[in-house]
Amino acid sequence: MTAIRPETDLDSRLTAGDPRMETWRAFLRAHALLTRRLDEDLRSEEDLTLGEYSALLQVAEAPGRSLRMNQLATGIFLSRSGVTRLIDRLEADGLIERSSCTSDGRGALAVLTDAGLARLRAAAATHLRGIDQYFLAVVPGSDLELLAGTFRAIGERVRAEGDPVCASGFDDGRELADPDRDATAGRQPMAERRPLPATK
Repeated sequence: MTAIRPETDLDSRLTAGDPRMETWRAFLRAHALLTRRLDEDLRSEEDLTLGEYSALLQVAEAPGRSLRMNQLATGIFLSRSGVTRLIDRLEADGLIERSSCTSDGRGALAVLTDAGLARLRAAAATHLRGIDQYFLAVVPGSDLELLAGTFRAIGERVRAEGDPVCASGFDDGRELADPDRDATAGRQPMAERRPLPATK
């Protein structure tokens, strides 16, 4: 596992002019471009945002295809208010149902419907094609394990300070997929939108 370096002394802190900053900036640019393109592809071909797809996937992979709302927020990096708005949209479209947690009456569960599973399966081909085209086609196979190890180490380093509190910025997609697109883009109910593509 990649070693985590201890904090540096004040005298050796990173500066904006450090040439290593170009690696950081390249990462930010690539991440922003990739997520926006994946979002655009899902919107244009499947009428889903990347955030909506990610939420459906998280719930689909959970035992019983149901997941606590707070776990969902953590898994897709959403604030509580952000995940509430997102689930509201998916529930209105018949893709998710809300249910009370039997082990904790105060807990709310997001439950994937049959329509939600069908929609996820239909959209998966578009999403996976984008990952293959924009990410895997560019990264040499020999570098994938190195990248995975590096990203895991970064995650461990951040979580060593405690899990970050999600804010309503990148998380609910305001930069790459507006969570309030119903109001801003006149999003239509599911029944009024184009038919669901055949399951691939």
